Amino acid sequence: MENQKAQKLLNKIQRDLMRNGIIINTIVDDLKELRPYAIEEKNPLLAKVIRLTYEHIETYQTFDIPIPEDEPLEDFEADNPEANDVDPKESLDYLLSLIAESNNKLNEIDLKEYRDNLIAYAEEN
Repeated sequence: MENQKAQKLLNKIQRDLMRNGIIINTIVDDLKELRPYAIEEKNPLLAKVIRLTYEHIETYQTFDIPIPEDEPLEDFEADNPEANDVDPKESLDYLLSLIAESNNKLNEIDLKEYRDNLIAYAEEN
């Protein structure tokens, strides 16, 4: 995100997340405040990911979406059942870092994967 206020808000969200974990009301309110900046920057992917993220947190009281993988590590995951576990705080922090640098093409790929995973999770639950 390019807007200075949006960057400050993102930094605040990440700082609060690292200090306190996922505090539902605070993070949802902050993400709702952040979304108009994505709309202002004419970035529909970012606006949608932010909306889906705060709706997910409001509905499920956590962030159950895994960090997108660079490539599947099937052998590792078969030998390591904990490899599929989601760390909500870590995954949300990674998503926020993608949002902060959303103009990066590689980050855009992961943002699309988060979008798709958020939609799929909602449809399954």
